[in-house]
Amino acid sequence: MAGVDALRPPRAPPDQDRMQTEALEEHTELWWSRQPVTSIACYCLAVVLILVCGIGGIYLLSTTTSRSGEWRLAVGATLCILSLLILLKQLLSSAIQDMQCVTRRRHIDMLKSGGLSDVIVFLVSAIIILVCGVVLLVLSFSGETQGFPPFLVTMHAVGVTLVVIGVILLAAVVTFELVVLCRSCAPDRFHPRNMNIFSVSGQLTQRQNTTSSLANLI
Repeated sequence: MAGVDALRPPRAPPDQDRMQTEALEEHTELWWSRQPVTSIACYCLAVVLILVCGIGGIYLLSTTTSRSGEWRLAVGATLCILSLLILLKQLLSSAIQDMQCVTRRRHIDMLKSGGLSDVIVFLVSAIIILVCGVVLLVLSFSGETQGFPPFLVTMHAVGVTLVVIGVILLAAVVTFELVVLCRSCAPDRFHPRNMNIFSVSGQLTQRQNTTSSLANLI
């Protein structure tokens, strides 16, 4: 019996990485902080959008005159409302995270920074900004037949700026979705969690156990 026990291979130690991963999966509050780089990037983009839309809207509303009052009021109010909606989304996500009233992984992945809700907000923002810019460009070009007064020059400049911002934001959203799609379609064997790491000390320990077992058998 002693020889049979000596011939048995040593029992493999428990996988510490797997045990740690399973322990972390049990904590719902940690699901919000997964993929920190993506979350930080989307949060910074949201802050930039809030500042740009808010400052731009306030500037257009504050410089409204009698001749250019209609388009300045419309675009300025739209940009201010858009910045408030983006800010409201960020505040709601933060409040839901702090209250821990959402416990399902699918809902957390949708509401967290960098999730589906951020993608929808950025996509809608890009479309709204792009539409405002295109409308201003069309109005400025349609008024060229009656001369080119200063307020049409300002309208044209604002329209070009909004179109550029909308195109950049739309390209960023599409690029982000493509990167996420490519990462999700990548083979799982290349994921760091699925890669086995062998240490020299483990090999030496196993060799020592095998040698001692053979000595006992002899």
